[in-house]
Amino acid sequence: MVLSTIADQIARSVEGVADTLAAPFSEPVIRLGVTGLSRAGKTVFITSLVANLMDRGRMPQLAAAANGAIRTAYLQPQPDDTVPRFAYEDHLARLTATDPRWPEGTNTISELRLSLRVQSSGLLSGLSGPRTVHIDIVDYPGEWLLDLGLLDQSYADWSAAALKRAAGRPSGDEYLALVAGVDPIAKLDEPDAQALAHSYTAHLRASREAGFSDCSPGRFLLPGDLAGSPVLTFAPLPGNSFPRGSLGRELERRFESYKRNIVRPFFKDHFAKIDRQIVLVDVLGAIHAGPAALDDLREAMARILGAFRPGRNAFLARIFQGRQVEKILFAATKADHLHHSQHPQLTAITEALLRDAKDRADFAGAKTAAMSIAALRTTVEQTVEHKEGPLDVVRGRLLENGKQAAFYPGKLPSDPSHLLAPAREGSENWLDADYSIMNFAPAPLTLRPGDGPPHIRLDKAAQFLLGDRL
Repeated sequence: MVLSTIADQIARSVEGVADTLAAPFSEPVIRLGVTGLSRAGKTVFITSLVANLMDRGRMPQLAAAANGAIRTAYLQPQPDDTVPRFAYEDHLARLTATDPRWPEGTNTISELRLSLRVQSSGLLSGLSGPRTVHIDIVDYPGEWLLDLGLLDQSYADWSAAALKRAAGRPSGDEYLALVAGVDPIAKLDEPDAQALAHSYTAHLRASREAGFSDCSPGRFLLPGDLAGSPVLTFAPLPGNSFPRGSLGRELERRFESYKRNIVRPFFKDHFAKIDRQIVLVDVLGAIHAGPAALDDLREAMARILGAFRPGRNAFLARIFQGRQVEKILFAATKADHLHHSQHPQLTAITEALLRDAKDRADFAGAKTAAMSIAALRTTVEQTVEHKEGPLDVVRGRLLENGKQAAFYPGKLPSDPSHLLAPAREGSENWLDADYSIMNFAPAPLTLRPGDGPPHIRLDKAAQFLLGDRL
């Protein structure tokens, strides 16, 4: 272990020196990480961002697009042959079909390289031709980032926190009842280990469906080809010490194996190489799910952003080797589900909700911002007459039946504390309001030449994340 750590440090030091020497003579590369929790819209965001960088008619707030500095954009083979390619063409075809459909969500890591030919606009721009800037977009599930906290925890510490969270959550009581009938110090019986893992996974899935965000370990929800393997066959148990050969000792060993073989390689091989990061958050969905889900989202995002503060963990300090994410954008998605008059409230709630997470990133030196976006606009705005006066609504095509419907989600408070305070206090319901959500299908598109798909503030997000490098 010591030798492998030393070798890893030496290899990274050599890579760092080589990158520094080669940088002035190579084409610049921006590695953009895109993450968020389930149903936050990562796949749609990447698809629309790439489409709108290739056809920039709807990108006026991206300075390099507005002033013509971006001459052309094109896709190239990605540099990492071991990572699946993001299926951009398939996703775009689904979104722009005659009967459009949402693409499948993110369940593993993928990558796409978009290259831009950019004409410099500085004092010496007339003396040089266009240069190529590569944008390597890395798509990965936000659930994987929740596993970061496991690196600092023992099995006993993780178990205590997980058992506490399970109480009162969907299927949590069923899991706790199963644990009550198991003796952790008894001799290992593999069917017992499998039953515990299956029950705990069912609890995590039910919690996610109910709107909770902190549902780790992340690979339990997105197992891929690891489904059924021993590294995913563990669960929390009470106790601090287990004898050799016992059920508790074996689950503890598998927990450590999960950290060593699953969590650490992801951070070492992928996460530590990211330059810019966008974190997509379904704030409206959490508000609809209730105070407990909203507070859980706040805590989950604070833990996720711990990944951008490597000083807190010796392992992360080693793999970063002086690198850090330069910019982090917190984006509340599905802004098209609200009339634009409520967008400032959604942004303010997002900033307040993510205050803990944002402060951690700011402490690490990264530049951060928060905004409300819709990577693909699915609605139009209307004002309808209501018994209490004019009401600002959005109208779109319903996912379940394809019919057009007007929607008003409720009035978001201008003071975010009106939501965050009851969430922190453990209230079961919102006292003076009821917030709704609607599942809209993508709207059929008729795009003019040179235009990408319609959006809300995608160009502003791109300017923050990429503008200074273009």
